[in-house]
Amino acid sequence: MPEPRFRLWLLLVGTLIVTAGSFWEAPYPAELRLQHIPTVVAIIGLWGVVAKRWLRPQLVLCLLAFLWLHIIGARWIYSFVPYDRWAMSLCGTSISELCGWQRNHYDRLVHLASGVLFVPPVWEILQRRGLTGSGLLAVVSVSVVLAIGAVYEILEWTISLLFAPAYAESYNGQQGDMWDPQKDMALAGIGACLMAAWLMRPSRPVPARTLPGPSASSIVTGSPWPAPAGSHPQTE
Repeated sequence: MPEPRFRLWLLLVGTLIVTAGSFWEAPYPAELRLQHIPTVVAIIGLWGVVAKRWLRPQLVLCLLAFLWLHIIGARWIYSFVPYDRWAMSLCGTSISELCGWQRNHYDRLVHLASGVLFVPPVWEILQRRGLTGSGLLAVVSVSVVLAIGAVYEILEWTISLLFAPAYAESYNGQQGDMWDPQKDMALAGIGACLMAAWLMRPSRPVPARTLPGPSASSIVTGSPWPAPAGSHPQTE
C-alpha cells in the first residue's frame, strides 16, 4: 500500500488536474478564472505543507476536502451549482422543492464545511505552539476560523468595490441577499463549534491491542488521529 505522503502527492496532482479540467466547456469562463485564483494559491500552499510535513495526512485531507468543494462551486460560480438536477437524476426529486428554497444554497454548504474542516488543522497547530486545555483550544480554534471567514468576506466586499456590479455579483454569489455575509459567517461559526465540540469529547481509554494502528496515543490525548512521530501524549 502506498505511503500516506505519496497518496497526498497523488491527490494534490489530481486536484491540479481537476482544476485545469474545470475550464473545459466552463459555463462562466471569465468568472471561473477569478474563482480559481484562491484555488491555485491553496494548492501551492498545500504542496508546501506536504513537503515540509507540517500537518498529518488526515489534517491535510480536511483542507483538500474543502478545496474540492470549492472547485465544484467555482465551476458554476456557486450560484448555479446544479445540485437540483443531480438530485432529480438520482432520486427523482428536487432538493429546492423539497426544502422550499428560493435560492441556490451550495455556498451555504461550503461555508458550513469551512468551519468543520478548518478547525482540526488549526487545533493541531495551536497544540504544537504549546496551547493546552481543550476549552481554550476550542475557543481559539473557532475564533481563528471566524477570523479567516471575516477576511474572506472583506475580500468579497473589496471585489464589489473594484469590479463592475454584475461581475462582482457573479463572484460573490449573494443572489440578492443583503445579509449574505452575516449568514455565511454564522454557518462557518456553527460548523466550527460543532467540530470543536467533537474534538473536546471525553477520551475513552481502550486497550492498545484493540487498536487498528500501531499507536494508542490518540486514545490518551482524545485526538481523533494518531499523534505525530516524536510527540508525547498529554493529559489534561
